[in-house]
Amino acid sequence: MHLHFPDAIDRSKVGEYAARTKSGGGYFFDHVLEYRVWCHPERGAPDEAGGDDYYYAFATFDEAIRFANSIQGAEAPLVLIRQLEWINEPTPGTYFHERGERIAEWQTDWLSDGPRAAGAIEAFIASKNVAGEA
Repeated sequence: MHLHFPDAIDRSKVGEYAARTKSGGGYFFDHVLEYRVWCHPERGAPDEAGGDDYYYAFATFDEAIRFANSIQGAEAPLVLIRQLEWINEPTPGTYFHERGERIAEWQTDWLSDGPRAAGAIEAFIASKNVAGEA
């Protein structure tokens, strides 16, 4: 099954985001910022950063996967997303609705449900039978 992967919301900013971000979490996303292909010299990628890992950023998943498949030592693409509202799960089964900007790197298959819809977080928390508000 081929998922629909949204394009980056602003092509002019692709490659401008900080390399270090949060990782995973939140369950919902608002915007795709870029797709990243991390390259590892120790796995055979060209050494372009003094032996350190590095990435290339792309506006579309298709560009990223083509690049990843063409370079030895490259990972499958990851996606950099922005969350304006998300779920914080500080301990398993404890959920809190958070608001504010959060940028995180995700696995691309986590995009499968599409962007956050109005009321989705509240419905998710209600379905878990836990009431949490931050």
